[in-house]
Amino acid sequence: MIVFILALAYIINHLEEGEEIKQESDLLNTIEIEKTQVTPQKTERMLQIEKLQEQNSDIVGWIEVEGTNINYPVLQGEDNSYYMNHNYKKEENTYGSIFLDKDYDWSIPSSNLLLYGHNLQNGELFHDILNYKDKSYYEEHPVIRFTTEKEDSEFEIISAFYSRVYYKSETNVFRYYYFINADNEEEYNEFIENAKESSIYDTGKTAEYGDQLITLSTCSYHTEDGRFAVVARKNKSTN
Repeated sequence: MIVFILALAYIINHLEEGEEIKQESDLLNTIEIEKTQVTPQKTERMLQIEKLQEQNSDIVGWIEVEGTNINYPVLQGEDNSYYMNHNYKKEENTYGSIFLDKDYDWSIPSSNLLLYGHNLQNGELFHDILNYKDKSYYEEHPVIRFTTEKEDSEFEIISAFYSRVYYKSETNVFRYYYFINADNEEEYNEFIENAKESSIYDTGKTAEYGDQLITLSTCSYHTEDGRFAVVARKNKSTN
């Protein structure tokens, strides 16, 4: 049986210069599910998410990009601040967690899973997102896997782009970080059009109204309040 190893803790090392803290993934918890429990409706990963939710009900899923350091639980809090500096155990932690925007509504579900994570210089959390600036990196890692207790899905990347947090006074700008649920087809298509136009390169992929999206967002230091984002669409052939 394939064991899904969930790296759910960090080892904190103090560096001599500036006492910079470095986090490294630690194989703290291995959850094994009996084969008889796995059904066509419930994959092993989905069952493992259910087990994790017994520890913290704020755990809504798990994100993984094969061949990268992105392999983490995803949390959703009542606001978008708490998990910026708390880990999956709800303990204070300088680097926080990967978390889903508070406004995502699972009952609909919303159009776009908007995920945030810090960009750590040691390569952890969402640092590897910035590697998508290179098309060759995208070609080697074109798929994002996102698992919840109800779905085990793959998303195909359609866009990767630099951005920033815009001032309220600025008009005609692409505030991708406001898009969670489309009120109508026009709003959805406008987001896709802007994401494609902003992309550093053409992935040859796009999305149609009704396709579930996922957006990974992290800080980038190319400009003040800079951001880097990757947008992907759900592969309809996956669960």
